[in-house]
Amino acid sequence: MTTPRASSPGGAPEGTAGRPRPLTTAALDLLERCETELRAAATATDPGERYVHAHLSALRAGAALVAVHGRPTAPRRSQPRSVWEMLPRLDADLAEWARRFTATAPLRARVEAGRGDLVDAAAADALLDDAVAFHRVVESLLGLSRLHPLAS
Repeated sequence: MTTPRASSPGGAPEGTAGRPRPLTTAALDLLERCETELRAAATATDPGERYVHAHLSALRAGAALVAVHGRPTAPRRSQPRSVWEMLPRLDADLAEWARRFTATAPLRARVEAGRGDLVDAAAADALLDDAVAFHRVVESLLGLSRLHPLAS
């Protein structure tokens, strides 16, 4: 996957007020849970398990953005139902990420339902790479920077 553009040239997401918003306790908790899922994915020997943890990590990272910026408003009938539907409404630059993780959600559900044989190591590794990259994008959009032990 080509890494989607993270944000506007100034570093803040284009769909926001142009500066990072204060982090909420919920967002920090979600980012911590995201990192826990990344570590679990990185150490999982089973590809299905690695795939599920990687996807859940991305989901929590996306939810952290929603926790900071709030649910996007829309007419009642078209209210977004998932994090992946909300992200492009928060920032159009996140649409490609949302499409990527929306596309992988049904397979994650099948794996969680006991079909781990549907995922090979290459697919699990690719999703983990995307989840790590997306986590970095989210941290950047939230004005955070850290050393990432998973990077090596």
